[in-house]
Amino acid sequence: MHELSLAESIVAIASEHAAGRQVIRVELKAGRLRQVVPSALVFAFALVAKGTPLEGAELAIEEVGVVGQCSACGEETALEAFPFACGGCGGLDLELLRGEELLVDALELA
Repeated sequence: MHELSLAESIVAIASEHAAGRQVIRVELKAGRLRQVVPSALVFAFALVAKGTPLEGAELAIEEVGVVGQCSACGEETALEAFPFACGGCGGLDLELLRGEELLVDALELA
């Protein structure tokens, strides 16, 4: 379960930026390609946050869809299923623009 190690990293990042202040809410952006199970991450976050300034904080996860740009025609396409193909020309040579991120986007502090 990689959610536990992700939760540990989230708590470490948020704790560093909170600088000892109580954290009320952590907003996280998670790309679909990261294959994060939100319920498992929320559970792991609650366990890891015990005894830290994040104890009791809400973990709000925003799932970011996959978007690619075609190298042939330049069109940006929302990508839903494999194989990823351009919505304009059907090409398969795409640069991923979104969908792989995993970042702490915001903190709400007391």
